[in-house]
Amino acid sequence: MKAKLPNFGNNSMSNMLKQAQKIQAQMSQIQQELINEEFTGTAGGGAVTVTITGNKIVKSVTLAPEVVTPEEIEMLQDLIVAAFNQAIETSEAESNKRIGAVTGGLSIPGLM
Repeated sequence: MKAKLPNFGNNSMSNMLKQAQKIQAQMSQIQQELINEEFTGTAGGGAVTVTITGNKIVKSVTLAPEVVTPEEIEMLQDLIVAAFNQAIETSEAESNKRIGAVTGGLSIPGLM
């Protein structure tokens, strides 16, 4: 007795491939848009602000004048790290949100 395999048909497979190509094109467009956007993270109640691009390149670091004292260098360094990490998290959250809208929340290995 032969096992019966599902008949997907050429049309169904072709449609699946077209849909996958469409999703891939949309994801590529979103990734390109994100590269051109900027994301900001702050720390210390606004004492330190870091702005990065969507591809995680630091564009600027802004320090409030009151935090630049030699005695507080360690704190300042910690605030810069915290602001930078917040900016990256914001960028990644936006990327995941947009990609998720295209894929319907489906995790596609190698695409995200």
